[in-house]
Amino acid sequence: MSKDYYKILGVDKSASAEELKRAFHKLAHQHHPDKAGGNEAKFKEANEAYQVLSNKEKRAQYDQFGQTFSGAGSNGGGSRSGFGGFNPGQNGAQFDFGDLGDMFGSFGDMFGFGSGGGRQSGGADIEAVLELNFLEAAFGVEKELRLRKAVNCNRCSGTGAEPGAKIDTCSTCRGSGRVTKIQRTILGNVQMAAVCDDCLGRGRKASKNCSECGGEGIKNDVTSLSIKIPAGVGDGESIKFVGQGQAGPHGTPAGDLYLRVRVRADKRWSRSGNDIKTKLEITYSEAVLGTKKGVETIDGEVILKIPEATVSGQVIAIRGRGIPRLRSNGRGDHLVEVVIKVPGKLSRDQRKILEELAKEGL
Repeated sequence: MSKDYYKILGVDKSASAEELKRAFHKLAHQHHPDKAGGNEAKFKEANEAYQVLSNKEKRAQYDQFGQTFSGAGSNGGGSRSGFGGFNPGQNGAQFDFGDLGDMFGSFGDMFGFGSGGGRQSGGADIEAVLELNFLEAAFGVEKELRLRKAVNCNRCSGTGAEPGAKIDTCSTCRGSGRVTKIQRTILGNVQMAAVCDDCLGRGRKASKNCSECGGEGIKNDVTSLSIKIPAGVGDGESIKFVGQGQAGPHGTPAGDLYLRVRVRADKRWSRSGNDIKTKLEITYSEAVLGTKKGVETIDGEVILKIPEATVSGQVIAIRGRGIPRLRSNGRGDHLVEVVIKVPGKLSRDQRKILEELAKEGL
C-alpha cells in the first residue's frame, strides 16, 4: 500500500520547499533515535518522505504515480522505484541527509554521540606498498622498513611537557576535557559539549610546554621497523600492523600501519589460489612410452613420473608442493601441464620412421 508522504510530514500537497524542510526538521528533532524518547522507525519514515518530496523530479513522479511508480522514466541504473538510487519503503534504504549534516552534528554534540564532543583522537594510519618476490610471498619473510612518520618526542616522552614542569588538572574543564558551549541552530540555541581549547581534551595541562616539540609530544623522524610477512600472502593483500602508524599527539594512541603487498611475477611459476602452475614440454615418444622428468618447484627439483599415453594438456599434480595456506595449516599443489613438443623439422630417417608408424595407425 502506498504511503502518504505529505501526511507523514504533516503538510499540504501545495507545501513549498521551505515548509517541507521546516516540517522535516521538526520531526527529525522529535524522533531522532539517539535522543531520549526517540523513535527510529518514525525518523526513517520522515526522512524517506522528505528525500522524495524535497526533490522536484521525484516529487513530480510521486504526485503522478504514487510511491509504487515503476514505469517509463526510471533511470538507466536499474532502479525499480522511479526515484533513482533511493528506494522508499525498502529495508536498508539509503538516507541522503544533504544539507542536514550540520543539524545532525549538533544533535551528536548535544546528546554526546557526535565527533566534536570527544577527546582528541590518536595518530593517523599509514598506508604503504611492499614489493616481494615469489618465494618471499610463498614462505614469508622478515623485512626492515624505513618510514618517515610522527614519533614520540624523546625529550618529553610524548607528554608534551618540559621535563620537570608541573602538570595540573585543567582549570577550564576541571579535568573532564570537555566544556559546555551554546550554539545557535535552526532549532534555536542548543547547549552542546565540546573539546576544551585549553587542554585539547586531555583534562591536564603542563605549566611549560616541551621546548623540542612545542607541547605536541610528537615530531617527524625517520624510523626503522622490523616486520614479519606471513607465509602465503598474495598479491594485492593488505596486512595490518597495530600501533605502527603515526604517533598520537599528547600521548594519545598511535595509528596503524597498513602494508599492501605487491608480488613480482616469476617466469618459472604462476599462482592460482594456493596452487602453483607450470608447463613441462616432452616429446611425442616420451608421451607415448612414458618417462621421468625433473620439475623445478619452490622447494627444489622434484622428479615427476610421466605415465604412458599422456596427452598434450594433461595436468599432473605434485601434492603439497604449492603455496602454504595463509594463517592455516597445509599447502596447495604444484600443477604441471604437460605439453607435447612437435619438432619443426624432421630428418629423412625420422620422417621414414613416422611414416611407418602412420601406416600402423599410430
